[in-house]
Amino acid sequence: MVERGDAAPLLRWAEGPAVSPPQAPELQAGGRGWGSGGGGRSAAEPPRRREREELGPSEVLLQPGRLELGDVEEDQVVAVFVVTFDPRSGNMVEWCLPQDIDLEGVEFKSMASGSHKIQSDFIYFRKGPFFGLACFANMPVESELERGARMKSVGILSPSYTLLYRYMHFLENQVRHQLETPGHYSHLAAFYEDKKGVLHAGPGRGGSLPPVYWLPSIHRYMYPEMKITHPAGCMSQFIKFFGEQILILWKFALLRKRILIFSPPPVGVVCYRVYCCCCLANVSLPGIGGTIPESKPFFYVNVADIESLEVEVSYVACTTEKIFEEKRELYDVYVDNQNVKTHHDHLQPLLKINSADREKYRRLNEQRQMLLYSQEVEEDYNPCEEDLFVLFFLEQNNRIFQTLLEVSASQDKTLTAEHARGMGLDPQGDRSFLMDLLEAYGIDVMLVIDNPCCP
Repeated sequence: MVERGDAAPLLRWAEGPAVSPPQAPELQAGGRGWGSGGGGRSAAEPPRRREREELGPSEVLLQPGRLELGDVEEDQVVAVFVVTFDPRSGNMVEWCLPQDIDLEGVEFKSMASGSHKIQSDFIYFRKGPFFGLACFANMPVESELERGARMKSVGILSPSYTLLYRYMHFLENQVRHQLETPGHYSHLAAFYEDKKGVLHAGPGRGGSLPPVYWLPSIHRYMYPEMKITHPAGCMSQFIKFFGEQILILWKFALLRKRILIFSPPPVGVVCYRVYCCCCLANVSLPGIGGTIPESKPFFYVNVADIESLEVEVSYVACTTEKIFEEKRELYDVYVDNQNVKTHHDHLQPLLKINSADREKYRRLNEQRQMLLYSQEVEEDYNPCEEDLFVLFFLEQNNRIFQTLLEVSASQDKTLTAEHARGMGLDPQGDRSFLMDLLEAYGIDVMLVIDNPCCP
């Protein structure tokens, strides 16, 4: 059984800002922001903008080369919307700001297929160049017109999902508010006015959409500080859920394969698995990945996304629609619950756990246990288990590519079994993985590890 920790707000990754929020006159003049007057705020009101000195240590971003320690990323909300299920018309956007923004398809992305069977959920998704977070709720009502149930989602869009989790509770409160008092949007409108960002047109861009900052980008970023606001993180749950199979997912993620994760609702926890899967493929060495696509988290997708997925060469996504399993042209790897499979013959060897995989999994668990012990005996020592998880795979990936780059720069360019063992790989069991890795990243070395299947 998946533990409660999976319901934690999504970890954030420090990304390059694509919008900047306008300075409201009352804030510039030292006036009041959200809830800055006397008395408390109601649960339905938007969170107020906080000053730097109010931020806790878990909300300070550290990103080498882009943000200095203490820099605070600005709020970036480009749209807010309410989606409802109409018994006659189906899913529909009933209200949004700004009114002229393109929200086609959001009515299905923010209310996953099969949601009528559950009471509440949250969904991360991608809409064009934007990322979205929506909170869904289902309330029984005594209404024949609504067939006994009222279902709505309230969500926001942003060019990045770095800070989307901050508004999880606000969106949860707002969707409950919309269910109980439909048609009252004043809190949402005020929230948008306070948080809206301004898209930069830039010279020569003519107002075109901003670039998408994917997570993780092996070209731009080293490892930034990541924190969550829930005591049990999604990455520890990711390890417990998949066990040794995270090493299989690691290889597919590093090869930038198209990975699709199926699960029935609720889909929020599965969005975390998409995120964790992307985090397996971080590399901080310069000069790596110039010819390979970035790992793209699409989060939740449905049949309306088929056309866009057809042109993608690399992504990680999740869905609640079983029909995707039949559309093999859309994915390389299909994950059904804890069953990881591929229909490509040349990728079949990567599904087998080898001795080096087991050793890596043993070391990962050993480090986790040491961390937990250190947290118990040293009060001031409080590193995050998520840090350990990401750094473990970052170090592993860096070691592999550092070795490959050194061999490619040598005179004979020969990669031996000893090199493979030094990279933490099984010379025989990972031979196919190494060959795919060399081809995918365009690294010029000669593999001289014998194939055990050949004489």
